Order: sequence, then C-alpha cells, then structure tokens
Amino acid sequence: MKKQLENIRISAEHELSKVKSQKDIENIRIKYLGKKGELTNILKQMGKLSNEERPIIGQFANEIRDFIAKSIDTNIKKIKELELDIRLSSEKIDVTLPSKRRHLGHRHPLTIVLDEVKEIFIGMGFNIVNGPEVENDYYNFEALNMPKHHPARDTQDTFYINENTLLRTQTSCVQIRTMEKSNPPIRIISPGRVYRSDAVDATHSPLFHQIEGLVVDKGITFSDLKGTLETFIQALYGKDSVVRFRPHHFPYTEPSAEVDVQCFSCHGKGCRLCKNEGWIEILGCGMVHPTVLKNCDIDPEVYSGFAFGVGLERIAMRRYNIDDMRLFYENDVRFLNQF
Repeated sequence: MKKQLENIRISAEHELSKVKSQKDIENIRIKYLGKKGELTNILKQMGKLSNEERPIIGQFANEIRDFIAKSIDTNIKKIKELELDIRLSSEKIDVTLPSKRRHLGHRHPLTIVLDEVKEIFIGMGFNIVNGPEVENDYYNFEALNMPKHHPARDTQDTFYINENTLLRTQTSCVQIRTMEKSNPPIRIISPGRVYRSDAVDATHSPLFHQIEGLVVDKGITFSDLKGTLETFIQALYGKDSVVRFRPHHFPYTEPSAEVDVQCFSCHGKGCRLCKNEGWIEILGCGMVHPTVLKNCDIDPEVYSGFAFGVGLERIAMRRYNIDDMRLFYENDVRFLNQF
C-alpha cells in the first residue's frame, strides 16, 4: 500500500508538470483527491491493515495528500499569472485612438424654469421650503379655511388615499406648516408636485407642478403682492410682458385675484392655446385670510400677508413658446434636446 501511495504521488507530480490551464488542474484534483479519486480509494483499504501498520500508512497518506494539494495550489497560481501575462500582451490599448464621444443629457425645461424662478425669488429675499406630497386633510383643506363639505373641495378633484390622507392638490399646505413652526416675518416659496384628477389636454394634467409663495409681516398690503408678482413676471418674461389681475375667490385669501399673461402664441387675438381668450392664466393670489392666520396662531390684528400659487408648466410654456404641456411628460428626446 505504501508503494501504491508513492506511485500516486509520482504520477500526480508528473501530470501537474504538464498542465496548461486551470481546467487541467481541476481534472487532476478530481482524479486524485476527489470522493472517487485514487487516493480516496487507497484509504478505503486501510481497514485491512494491522493496528501497527495503520498509523504509519495513515501518516504517509496524509503527507501525500498535502503534497498533491500544495502542488495544485502552486500550479494554479502559476497558470493564473501566465494567463494574465498573455491577456495583457494581447489587449494592449492604443492611446492614440480617438475616444468615443459620450452623449450628454440636458436639464429638463421644467427644471430650467424652476431654477430661474428660484433665483428670482431668492434675489427678493425669499427662502425655499419643501413639504410632503402625501398630505392629511387638515393641512390641505381645513387649515386653509375649507372645512368638511366646503364646496371648494369639489372643484379640486382630489386623489384620496383614505378619509384623512390624500395626494396634495396644492402646495398651499406648506404655508400652514411653515406658519405653525415660524414666527413672522415669513417670506418663502415652496415648489413641488401636486395632483388633481384633471382630464389631460394642452393645458391640463393630473400631475403638475406648483410654486407656492407666502409673505407674512406687519403692514403687508395688496400693493406689495401686486408689485412682487409684476417684478417676478417681468424678470422671467421681459420688461414688455403684459399682465392683468382679475378679481377672483379663494377660500384661503381675501381679497383674491387671478393673474394672466397675454398669450405668447396669438398676442391677444385668440387661439387654441389660450382658448380664444388672448390670455393665459398663470397663477392665483390674494391676501392671506384672517382665519388662516388664526389657525396658525398668528394674530391677524397685528400681522397680514399675501400668498400666491404659480403653475410651473404654464410659465414654462410661456417662457419657451410651447403650446402643449403634454410635451413635458412624453420624454421625446427630439423635444428635450432643444433645451
């Protein structure tokens, strides 16, 4: 048996000296050290040995096993080094070749306009504040002077998750959260996505972006609101922009107004984009209702304020002469590459 073990060692050493790949080494490992390998078969016969011979042969068998295992590891390392050398010599990089040009993307037009809007309001001393898109009924409606069963709720076509949780219909809820946490003076804008169950057309979408603005301080008047919005619109569209304020009603502001910009497509003559009115509504605004201030523990006898909500898609359409807001969401590269 000792002679057989010695022959296995010699045979394994001879075969390992001729290997050319890791696959060859693995075949040798299986042949000699596997469950059905030659060394294993020899060891199964040790039960036939005498008590004196068994430890001697067992020790010798272990030495043979260790020798073969170490030889396999050594050869694997050599083969890997050889394969790496061959690969490095065959995969040389020609640094003189021109590189492949990477296609660079563009900022989305909505992002471009939003950044411009932020810069304008930051320049006027406003801070940027964000809020949750999944909102509760109190912040989205009740705190804004729209209690349960208020008719204004019906016009918002709200996506409800449950009775008290919804996808916000406006970013006005951020002004409530801000007034709860901060004492006047307050001067913020809050951009973000809002959701309403609107039919999709050239100027409407169930998901759109709104920029809420809020100013609260002593002595704030409607003329401050008008001057702020005119400054904003002229900074965005140019000094020759034509703006008009129309009386309106919002539950959370009093008095209230809607602000229109003359249609860029027809210049006031009437077309499909402006629905033949010559004007495009871009925002609603007004003086913060005293009830809203009281809901946030702000004394309306001491403080006053104004708020406004700007439709980002509509001002982007005006900014880039786009006549269909659906283009913003279709991800057509031919459209996006223009920006």
